[in-house]
Amino acid sequence: MQTIKLWANRNLKGDPVIWVIVFFLSVISILVVYSATGTLAYKRDQQVEQYLINHTFLLLLGLFAMWVAHKVDYRYYSRISRLALLLSVPLLLYAYFFGSNINEASRWIEIPLINKTFQPSDLAKLALISNLAAMLSKRQQNIEDFKKSLIPILIWIGIICGLIALTNFSSAMLLFATCMLLMFVGRVPIKFLFMLVLVGLVAGSFAFMVGQRGGTAVSRIQDFLDPTEISFQAKQSYIAIATGGITGKGPGQSDQRNFLPHPYSDFIFAIIVEEYGLAGGVFVIFLYLALLYRGMLAVSNSERAFGGLLSAGLSFALVLQALVNIGVAVGVLPVTGLPLPLVSMGGTSLLFTGLSLGIILSVSRGDIKEIKPVQKESGNYAKAA
Repeated sequence: MQTIKLWANRNLKGDPVIWVIVFFLSVISILVVYSATGTLAYKRDQQVEQYLINHTFLLLLGLFAMWVAHKVDYRYYSRISRLALLLSVPLLLYAYFFGSNINEASRWIEIPLINKTFQPSDLAKLALISNLAAMLSKRQQNIEDFKKSLIPILIWIGIICGLIALTNFSSAMLLFATCMLLMFVGRVPIKFLFMLVLVGLVAGSFAFMVGQRGGTAVSRIQDFLDPTEISFQAKQSYIAIATGGITGKGPGQSDQRNFLPHPYSDFIFAIIVEEYGLAGGVFVIFLYLALLYRGMLAVSNSERAFGGLLSAGLSFALVLQALVNIGVAVGVLPVTGLPLPLVSMGGTSLLFTGLSLGIILSVSRGDIKEIKPVQKESGNYAKAA
């Protein structure tokens, strides 16, 4: 035990609570995905262990990306965020015009040689949040200067959210909400936030007219608002949650995995509640809220505005997505197709979730380094006195 503790102290820097949260979410992910992919394996005449191995490999890849990212000084991300943002624009356009079409949406770019797909919207979200944090931190002294400070921010948010909305309305709306929260934390005046709403309406209207998913978004909202009919997906999710009870049916004992579309991704929270009960569902929600709390601590602890805003923005993005996924499963939001971060089966989503968590840890790691010398100086001063 002492050896493990020493190894962790040397290799796992930053906020220890976030590491514990990541550990629990990773274990839950492996258990529930293994259970939820049983029906998929049967339909495709494959071994369910193969899905477990693939998911575990991708999850470990995401955790490795998190470990690498947390070793990098978070200030470095300010320098590369603009480059990543500039790269995101042509990638999003390429995906829209030439990307792989799945479920009537061209969100994926196939990577040659390895035959794996990549979702450029994941890179664009991370790049926009990082660059927005950098822009806000540099403009804190003249944040009310609309022409010099706010126009570049509004333009970038409009471009990236509009391009993502061409193929994925729900992700674009979630990113837009994250930007709104980050600008509020960054002391942007309320009157300018209303202008951001106007930019969002313009970008959203453009994406609705020329995009691929406008009709799907409207139909999902209409189905959600229709009091006389419940969609098949929502109905199966409600059954899973209702039959889970307080303690659940037990690991691997889900019945609704045989009926729910995508029980291993979009509706994985319903499977969690069915197998682990209300207690398991509340525990998962607690983990995400704890992650938000620990991520927001950087806002008050960080010596630099960029670190606090970066950690806050990425925490908002991850936890808002988790709450939306959970809200869909319990029936308080229309179906969106967003995965549960670090839990749902996925590819690039796990990788970029790991990168986001690693950057949050890098911020907390930098804060710890900056706080310790101050505490030491305070102690020496007290002795001298």
